[in-house]
Amino acid sequence: MPDPRHAPDRPHRTRADERSEEIDIRPTKLLADIEQLNGQLAEAQTQADEYLTALQRERAEFLNFKRRTAEERERDLGLAGEDLIRKVLAVADDFDRAIDARPESIAEDAWFEGVAAIDRKLRALLESEGVSSISAEPGTAFDPREHDAIANVPGTGRPEGEIVEQVRRGYRLRDRVIRPALVAVAGGDAATADSDRPN
Repeated sequence: MPDPRHAPDRPHRTRADERSEEIDIRPTKLLADIEQLNGQLAEAQTQADEYLTALQRERAEFLNFKRRTAEERERDLGLAGEDLIRKVLAVADDFDRAIDARPESIAEDAWFEGVAAIDRKLRALLESEGVSSISAEPGTAFDPREHDAIANVPGTGRPEGEIVEQVRRGYRLRDRVIRPALVAVAGGDAATADSDRPN
């Protein structure tokens, strides 16, 4: 039995040596590992792209929601403003009636000039808010988008459908009609209507 104290020298093996022997360094195995890692990288890249696309979609939806909310708020404020403007237009109508019904005896009176000045201020205020009156003077062609005909006046000598009188002013808020003008329009000439009637 050999004496262990006199055993031949064997190199001492470390854990690193043992691990290096366990690693398979054959080229086919290395290529397979590289291919597997490339597959995992591609899968991770695809998932990252999906996350990025989802994030971009969410961001776009949020921005659209924010824009829609701002537009709705602005529209609601505009509607509230429009309601107030409609109420102010009723006051403007009262000024129109007061000015049209003034007696000639006070036409040059300072008091009446004050009323007319208030009317001018009111009109300037409406204009500053984007309100303008609709043209409906006698001789203007009737336009159903801007005028409401409340009377048909025959025998005026004017072409049929032409405005002969403005009964109440109409108004536009920027590009939209908020109140059509009330008008009387020329009807068919009575003499012409009689001559067209069959005997």
